[in-house]
Amino acid sequence: MDMEYCLSALRALLAIDSPSGFTEKVSDYLIDELTRLGYEPHKTRKGGVVCCLGGEGNGLMLMAHVDTLGGIVSTVKSNGRLTISPVGGLRAENCETENCRVYTRFSGTYSGTLQLCNASVHVNGDYNDQKRTFQSTEVVLDEPVGSAQDTRALGIEVGDFVCFDPRTVITDSGYIKSRFLDDKLSAAMLLAFAKEIREHDRTLKRKVYLHFTVYEEVGHGASASVPEDVEELISVDMGCVGDGLTCTEREVSICAKDSGGPYDYGVTTALVEAAKAAGVKYAVDVYPYYGSDVEASLRAGYDVRHGLIGAGVYASHGYERSHIEGVENTLKLLEAYTL
Repeated sequence: MDMEYCLSALRALLAIDSPSGFTEKVSDYLIDELTRLGYEPHKTRKGGVVCCLGGEGNGLMLMAHVDTLGGIVSTVKSNGRLTISPVGGLRAENCETENCRVYTRFSGTYSGTLQLCNASVHVNGDYNDQKRTFQSTEVVLDEPVGSAQDTRALGIEVGDFVCFDPRTVITDSGYIKSRFLDDKLSAAMLLAFAKEIREHDRTLKRKVYLHFTVYEEVGHGASASVPEDVEELISVDMGCVGDGLTCTEREVSICAKDSGGPYDYGVTTALVEAAKAAGVKYAVDVYPYYGSDVEASLRAGYDVRHGLIGAGVYASHGYERSHIEGVENTLKLLEAYTL
């Protein structure tokens, strides 16, 4: 498949700030791109994007989410700085000293940095021992503010979204480094998959839908908008890489079980068989601390089979890393399973 296009789409997606609840712009991008490719996508009421790629019978829906971690202003402090409440699994330890943007509702966007309170080591004798939390850190605005009144005069208020720089880098050796590869890397792969089908007139074995969800990081992304003829859901999300797991960034991970329970045995077996037949480099793993979109669909009451795959991603929910080979193997598995 067109890897150059896939990486270009990835860069475009990562450049659009989209924490859960603040995803309109990234959904608009997906609508425009899928329309340009020749499809007829539509937005769901929740703001996700659904698109039928064609095919007939035995409906399959492939899911990826384009919402990310982020923050919301919870307090405008007396010194003019901001305390934030995390959106999803954002950790203060992973975003201390990161640049960010504060999106006001009516007065534009302002830049800043999340810092430890009293961040100068030459002043703060407890710097090393202080636990990093969202109560011990603050957004320092790049504006001359010294009071809550100064900050509010800019139009910044409680409830404004705070979005962190992705810092995207693709190395000459093929490593892809960025915040929010979970799950914009998979979203870019599904766009590349859609492009391959349309431009090369590929024949699908079954009817295939795409669903780009926008509330996965807070647990209810795919709890709605599954078409009636869909019998099987596969979440294309990040594959876990870490101690006790066999997947690396260069492989596609097939998840047998996560913290929500086992995935459908028949679907998982079929994915492994497809990977073997196509010579795909893969790993089967159990994720100890993980939940996915397809599990949200099951909890919502949909009577479907479910599976989970994804390119291996290291340092999840932090500054994440994958590899082009992992992307290629994931796309090869999608091709083997559907075409």
